[in-house]
Amino acid sequence: MISEKLKGVILRALALDDYAITEDMLASEVPGWDSLNHIRVLTAVEDAFGIRFKSHEVMRLKNVGELDALVRRKGGA
Repeated sequence: MISEKLKGVILRALALDDYAITEDMLASEVPGWDSLNHIRVLTAVEDAFGIRFKSHEVMRLKNVGELDALVRRKGGA
């Protein structure tokens, strides 16, 4: 299960009121999360958690659960 904070950041970045985001979801399965909004989501996550992603880390992500795990590994609370 992804953290509520991460879910909130994603929803705000995509201007969604609510959406059931699960750890096995692909970005393409979340309304509005297209290639253009991908950068917006990642920047919002970095800002909210006080972390920075490296391009190779982002390229390896396969789903929302992996994004959540990466945030946790980088020390995001």
